[in-house]
Amino acid sequence: MTGERQVYRMDAVEARLKELGLELPECPTPVAAYVPAVKAGEFVYASGQTAIVDGKPVHPGKLGADVSIEQGYEAAKICALRCLAEVKSVIGSLDRVKRIVKVTGYVASAPGFGDQPKVVNGASELFRAVFGPKGEHARAAIGVAELPGGACVEVEIIAQVEGG
Repeated sequence: MTGERQVYRMDAVEARLKELGLELPECPTPVAAYVPAVKAGEFVYASGQTAIVDGKPVHPGKLGADVSIEQGYEAAKICALRCLAEVKSVIGSLDRVKRIVKVTGYVASAPGFGDQPKVVNGASELFRAVFGPKGEHARAAIGVAELPGGACVEVEIIAQVEGG
């Protein structure tokens, strides 16, 4: 039909992100020998993501020394969004996500820092806000000595999807 514009429907999940004032980034380009995500049956395994915006790490350093819990929490949210971009890259639409099954968060920690769960809550609470009950998941929050590029947090996820 000449003169008519095609109207594209925004996915419900991406509309929800927008309501929350969040934007899904482009799928991150791997910096080593791996792929962003792998679909195996009805599961998508998203590679670990650090908090990078405009090519720069957000809140680099270690929790308990250079980075506050609040900053780590915000970094974990960015990691979670980057993981969702990876999932979308292999399934086309985040509306196909049936459930976020597992979240693993790695927190660069200074000696004596033990609040890793409070940091990884940034990712967990984002998934709950975006997906509702489908965003509730099993989780590990692990303290580590160092992360790539001086990142304070790295998050990886497993999502169950429709059309396995």
